[in-house]
Amino acid sequence: MSDELGPALAVTLQTLRRDRGLSGAALADLSGVSRAMISRIENGDAQPTAALLGRLSGALGLTLSELIAQAEQGDRRLARRDQQPLWTDPETGYRRRAVSPTSGGSLELVEVELPPGARVPYPEEVFTFTHHQIWVLEGVLAFREGPTEHLLERGDCLQLGAPAPCEYRNPTGSACRYLVAVTRRA
Repeated sequence: MSDELGPALAVTLQTLRRDRGLSGAALADLSGVSRAMISRIENGDAQPTAALLGRLSGALGLTLSELIAQAEQGDRRLARRDQQPLWTDPETGYRRRAVSPTSGGSLELVEVELPPGARVPYPEEVFTFTHHQIWVLEGVLAFREGPTEHLLERGDCLQLGAPAPCEYRNPTGSACRYLVAVTRRA
């Protein structure tokens, strides 16, 4: 699997928006992403960032994993590494691999590599219908959860609290790699 998700993401976002009966303006209001940017993404004229996709997926009632999996059209029980959807944020270089064989199940696993100095913010809406745990595999991750910042090192695992705006940040000169486990709230 390569980083060639751009065209598939464009079609998937447009289809999801239309299936939910949303206009571009309505999705813009729900997500905080401008109508013009949504149009550019859906037309394949702009490559969305991780933060932007997070806002759009949250507004559509999906996790980022579900959005990417729908773009990949994957529904399988075994996910070999070379078949796992991989996406790179064009702005930060953040690389996100959907490890789980299928999305939308009771558990999703996502492996992330965050380059040195990179920051990826997400609004509270991304966390309103899911539970998250973050397990650092390599490096150091500064994770801001609302007003609280957690400095996580290799082997540390954080369970997120109540939904709040969050930011993943790599404060070091080396890449940070972590696993995010996501489950749906009841």
